[in-house]
Amino acid sequence: MGNLAPFIFPLVLLGFIIWFFTRSVKGAGMQAMSFGSSKARMIDPDDKANRVTFKDVAGAKEAKQELEEIVDFLKNPKKFLDIGAEIPKGVMMMGSPGTGKTLLARAVAGEAAVPFFTISGSEFVEMFVGVGASRVRDLFQMAKKEAPSIIFVDEIDAVGRVRGTGVGGGNDEREQTLNQILVEMDGFEPNAKVIVMAATNRPDVLDPALLRPGRFDRRVTIDLPDRDDREQILKVHVRKKPLQEDVDLAIIAQRTPGFSGADLASLTNEGAILAAREKRKKVGQFDLIRSIEKVMLGPERKSHMMSKLEKKVTAYHEAGHALVASALPYADPVQKISIISRGRAAGYTLKLPDEDRKM
Repeated sequence: MGNLAPFIFPLVLLGFIIWFFTRSVKGAGMQAMSFGSSKARMIDPDDKANRVTFKDVAGAKEAKQELEEIVDFLKNPKKFLDIGAEIPKGVMMMGSPGTGKTLLARAVAGEAAVPFFTISGSEFVEMFVGVGASRVRDLFQMAKKEAPSIIFVDEIDAVGRVRGTGVGGGNDEREQTLNQILVEMDGFEPNAKVIVMAATNRPDVLDPALLRPGRFDRRVTIDLPDRDDREQILKVHVRKKPLQEDVDLAIIAQRTPGFSGADLASLTNEGAILAAREKRKKVGQFDLIRSIEKVMLGPERKSHMMSKLEKKVTAYHEAGHALVASALPYADPVQKISIISRGRAAGYTLKLPDEDRKM
């Protein structure tokens, strides 16, 4: 035994080194295999905490009517197949940022009580050619196993831009990923119970092959909310916020033309923060009105101290804006003039239209 003692430690050390390298190689192999796996997140229909329905979506009446048909396709496919109708393969939702495209897609899945796979277009593409296409294949395989189901690709313009407009390996990878999406959608059987939904705020840059019939059959345009819709959206966002009796959401809706649903959510949250900062237990009308300016122009820059001359120049400047607006027949009425700095502005003249404009 004494003669073997000098050899025991080197043998143990050699065994440890072999074990360590074997484990590292296996780990690298597993990482390589998972590198091409889909990064999509699945929302289970039984997850009540994350379930969204059309009741949770205020406004967007026409968009909801169009999407209710998709819910019917998923719930009752037989009645459409019996009459020879083909279930739409894809729905393209187009609209400005913050208008609720993702929320509507989740509401469709919630109404139909089907699994919802969500992924951003940028999550497909990597620096290595072929990874994006592999992730697309993996995503569609997952969705088919869980059918009926919905695949939602947010910001699809990240991979769906017109082909042949870029240069370099990254562009080749993006085009391969787009080609794989087209192949997978063409590979659906007529009665496949997988609906592909996508969202973009840049429909002008999408490849025409994506939008042709047989792929994204339906196009749903989601506009910025009008005054009535804004009031309904505000009601949704103040459900869990205690309000003072003076709060009039109709006035807030009137004073927020051009606001998206996301802007209105930010407005109500900023109002609650202002009330909490001032140690009040309820949100008041003044909190919400101040929040409008904060969302539109940014926070007050109280540290930005101006000299008397600078204040005078700023006051003349903003008064000029107000005078010109009052003199022009089609200018929006002036609501407020301020020389308090907000964002990058030394002062501002707030003009708001009396009614919503579509042009």
